[in-house]
Amino acid sequence: MEERSLRIVGADRSFFNKITNTITKLLIPTRIGINGMLISIKRNSLIKAFENYTQDNDNYNKEELEKKYDSAYEAYLESLDKYVMDSIYKKVKNGTASEFEQDAMARYYEVTSLKENEYIEYKYRKQKYLLELDFESVKLNAKEKVKEKYYNFYISKMDSLYKSILKNYSIKVADTINMYNSTKDWIYTKIFHTLEDYIQNILSLKIDINYDENLKNVMAEYEKYESYTVGKLDTRDNIEKNMVLLGISRKLFTHSLPLIVAEQCYEKLLKDARVLVQDTKIATKREKAYSMLINLIEDYNVKLLSTKVYWESPKQREEYKKFWNKYKEISKLKETNFIEYVKQKEILFIKNDMKKLDKEKIDYSKILKYYKRKLVDYGAMRELRNSCKSVGKYIKVKEVA
Repeated sequence: MEERSLRIVGADRSFFNKITNTITKLLIPTRIGINGMLISIKRNSLIKAFENYTQDNDNYNKEELEKKYDSAYEAYLESLDKYVMDSIYKKVKNGTASEFEQDAMARYYEVTSLKENEYIEYKYRKQKYLLELDFESVKLNAKEKVKEKYYNFYISKMDSLYKSILKNYSIKVADTINMYNSTKDWIYTKIFHTLEDYIQNILSLKIDINYDENLKNVMAEYEKYESYTVGKLDTRDNIEKNMVLLGISRKLFTHSLPLIVAEQCYEKLLKDARVLVQDTKIATKREKAYSMLINLIEDYNVKLLSTKVYWESPKQREEYKKFWNKYKEISKLKETNFIEYVKQKEILFIKNDMKKLDKEKIDYSKILKYYKRKLVDYGAMRELRNSCKSVGKYIKVKEVA
């Protein structure tokens, strides 16, 4: 009897569990429908509040309009968060989620994992995540008029969030106290990843909908970036891509990614490029890596150091002035003798970089030797042949001067 009753109870529990799971699966579409309606209502209220806030209208109190906009935005985010927990989470738990919903839940956990140790980053990334989630829904389902209005809000808010995220990273990079090199390298990686994310998802959207005519000044660099989105990238390609990202950032994020931080990012890329040149053993690949390093040195000097106002010392400023004057003098050859222009520019960059490497703690002996070989080939350095006596015999020694 006891065994029989246990079997009956077990069967009953299994039966009721099946009923509960079935009811839950039936209710999920209903919840999605209700949440979808709530999101749509909150979204429409937000769009209206955003339009009122951004329009020039002297008849309304600007502060009051801002409060209404902030309130509408908060209610909108709450409805999106509720949708994630009520619908996507339960569908993933019950095994009825689509691939998109599974990915959305995984990204949600990734964002919330920042809450304990990186609250500021979590705060901005949570908003970014929720907005991206609804953006996909608007893109697929909304009417054209709604899309147009929503895109204006979306781009404006995303610009603000990306700037806040980059500013947070900039503060971390600038704060060099008690920071390990590996930690700093990870922040650099996050900066480059955030810049690329912005260019892929926001800048491309602005270009597609002709959002801003001022974007013309970044189009050439944007097209360069697009060339790195096809195929598998090696180390050299990734350094070049990050160089392009930094170039675009100097035009789009001058305040949230200030010059002092951009300078450190460039120095990180220069370090990686030098290591790549001296570690590459295949001659053709080393030449390509070297060519990339020369382009990076030019980018660093022209796009960043030429705009630098505050220097660590007057001596550094004067040294750069001398370099910059030589660079401008060489640039005059570009129209009349392009080959000589390239040669003289390269010699200038090599000599300038050699001065810096002498002060570095890293062992750059291999790339210094490579630089000297280049200068000898260009006739900018003499190769001396000396003789010395060793164990009663004279041997010839090649020396590069």
